[in-house]
Amino acid sequence: MDNELLRIYDENHNPIGTAARADVHKSGYWHETFHCWFAGRENGRVYLYFQLRSKAKKDYPNLYDITAAGHILANETIEDGTREVEEEIGIRLSFSDLVLLDVLKYCVSQKGLIDNEIAHVFFYPFNQPFERFTLQKEEVAGMARAELHLFKDLMAGRRTSLLMEGFEADQDGPRKNVQTKVDKSRFVPHEDAYYERVLELIEDEMMRK
Repeated sequence: MDNELLRIYDENHNPIGTAARADVHKSGYWHETFHCWFAGRENGRVYLYFQLRSKAKKDYPNLYDITAAGHILANETIEDGTREVEEEIGIRLSFSDLVLLDVLKYCVSQKGLIDNEIAHVFFYPFNQPFERFTLQKEEVAGMARAELHLFKDLMAGRRTSLLMEGFEADQDGPRKNVQTKVDKSRFVPHEDAYYERVLELIEDEMMRK
C-alpha cells in the first residue's frame, strides 16, 4: 500500500507529478482523496454512519472515521473513488448516486505523517439496516451510527460524549452488537474546520430529503 502511486499537486491544485504513498505522507505533498459520508433518518432523527478502523491499521487504529474514504491513485479519476465504498463496507454505488458536498483542502500532522489532502467530499442517503454492511476486515472492524446533532456538538466542544450504536466484528469471529459511550478522542482527528463544514452541508442535504 505504501508503494501505491498518487498524483501530487501544489497548493493551487496544479499537478506536479506522482509519488509513492509513503513519500507523499512523509514529505507532505498535496494529494486527492475520496470521502463518502452516509446519513439517514429514523423516527425523526438524523444519523451519521461511521466505520471503526481496524486495530491493525498503521494510521489511527481503532478510531471511528468517515463512512468510507481513500486515496485516489495516479491512474484513477474521482469517479473511481466509489470502489472504496464497496471494498471497505460492501455497498455498491454508482457515482451518480452521490451528492458532491465540497472539495476541501486540509492538513493533519502527527509523528511521521503529514497528510495534506484535497478531499472530494460526497454524501449518500442511507436508510438500511446494519446487516447491509459487509466489511473488509483487514481495514474495518465495525460500523456504528450517532445522531448528527450530537456529533456536531461533540466536535464543537458543546458536549463531552455521545452514544454510538452498531456492531463490531473480529477477524474470524461473529458480529456483536454494541452500544458505547465515546468522547472526541475516539474519532480520527480531521481538522475542526473540516468537520464543521461537512456537518453543515450534510444537515442542509437532509433538510431537502
